[in-house]
Amino acid sequence: MAMQISISSPSSMSSSQIVSSGARMFCRDRLRGWRSGEFGFAGLSRKCGSDRGRGAAVSASLEVAGAVAVVGKVTEVDKDTFWPIVSAAEGKVVVLDMYTRWCGPCRVIAPKFQDLSEKYLDVLFLKLDCNQENKSLAKELGIRVVPTFKILKGGKVAKEVTGAKFDDLVAAIDAVRNS
Repeated sequence: MAMQISISSPSSMSSSQIVSSGARMFCRDRLRGWRSGEFGFAGLSRKCGSDRGRGAAVSASLEVAGAVAVVGKVTEVDKDTFWPIVSAAEGKVVVLDMYTRWCGPCRVIAPKFQDLSEKYLDVLFLKLDCNQENKSLAKELGIRVVPTFKILKGGKVAKEVTGAKFDDLVAAIDAVRNS
């Protein structure tokens, strides 16, 4: 399993080079974008320093079976990538949004789900389009209504929220994180 590193920075951060665990990452001016190196371990959470004492948060992501699940973002999964990513999460809380493209409430809650992924950096957020191709996984997970949110810990479903109930979703995520 390879690990990719994503870098986010304050807008005022200057260019600097950093070295972390033998791998090099280059912090560039925000107008040029960011480039990162690869690490072979999980759970990286460090600060990228600059010569002025400002820092960029460095967060880890999982790359499994060709799919990259990035902490701080929502990752689209399918029947082939879902279980490998959940297995590779190693005890991390995983929140799965099961939706369809034609579902109005699914489209309404999608931006809020994205906001949650940026807020809870210790949780992995995934989306599964319950189309014909992913029907077998949706059936395996017991979906009956969209949107349905499954909160998993240790590879098992710990909580479930059906419908676009944002407050219930936040409460369920908090309950599983704190258990």
